[in-house]
Amino acid sequence: MVERDMPVCPVWVHRFAVITAGATLILIFVGALVTSTGSGLAVPDWPLSFGQVFPPMVGGVLFEHGHRLVAAFVGLLTVTLMVLLTQWEPRLWVRWLARVAVLAVLLQGTLGGVTVLFRLPLAVSVTHACLAQAFLGLVVTLAVCTAPRWQARPAGGVEQQQPALWVLATITAGMVYLQLILGALMRHMGAGLAIPDFPLAFGRLVPPLEAPAVVVHFVHRLWALAVTLCVGWMMARILSRYRAERRLLRPALLLVGLVLLQLLLGVLIIWTRCAVLPMTAHVAVGAAVLATSVVIALRAARLTATTAAMPGPGWRDGAGPEGPFLSVQVTT
Repeated sequence: MVERDMPVCPVWVHRFAVITAGATLILIFVGALVTSTGSGLAVPDWPLSFGQVFPPMVGGVLFEHGHRLVAAFVGLLTVTLMVLLTQWEPRLWVRWLARVAVLAVLLQGTLGGVTVLFRLPLAVSVTHACLAQAFLGLVVTLAVCTAPRWQARPAGGVEQQQPALWVLATITAGMVYLQLILGALMRHMGAGLAIPDFPLAFGRLVPPLEAPAVVVHFVHRLWALAVTLCVGWMMARILSRYRAERRLLRPALLLVGLVLLQLLLGVLIIWTRCAVLPMTAHVAVGAAVLATSVVIALRAARLTATTAAMPGPGWRDGAGPEGPFLSVQVTT
């Protein structure tokens, strides 16, 4: 049996996907800046801004309307990426993922408008924040799976340790996303200082869990510890078996650094009484943690998938929805 690589889209399309993912990360930072500065209703109408396409960029309008402009740019990039992948990408599942990304960015823009028109309702604001992170995961997946090296899979064999690395990495990414949901809920509830001290909570290990804001804040702290432990477990697994695999080691080292930075920013938010810079950076670094976790999960799945999991040859002859972790086997 000899492995033959599936055809992939041109490298410039992959680079465009990377640019789209990077622009999405910037968009999340700008969106966090809107919330951190309390500029969510600086422009009270939508889709126009004070009835204009480009209002005077002063005060909170700079942050709010600037956020809308960056969002429109990311939407344009996403639609362009979908068109490029429709034209150049041979894998059906990748083309469909790009279409889902377009739908997600359109829904995200609509939710952004609804938050303004209905004066920042909690449920819509939190959904808006969570969808932004999910959309980032989509475009990061597109960037990873269109890379030229995606098809080059070294023979990793079957892992003896359980859970498998790709399972552990996927669990880690899921835990990070849940932590971002808790963070969005805490942020839009105004619960950033519901527990005003650190490392203790009201001078105790466990605070009085009477107010919803305190509960959400405390669970956010506990889940941060759980995420940190899971990242440490995954890092130890990579160091023990995949130290020579740079496609895993490099993002894993980056992930550890980002998690440590994220913990520090969380502490600074409390110690600085919710200063704008640490609050905004905390959201952006959290998004970077999610993106890096997704990269590791995808690459781990690609590297450790076994040929035993492959379906029959009729699954993918051009039109079949071949999955991201499969390769083609032909007999010579």
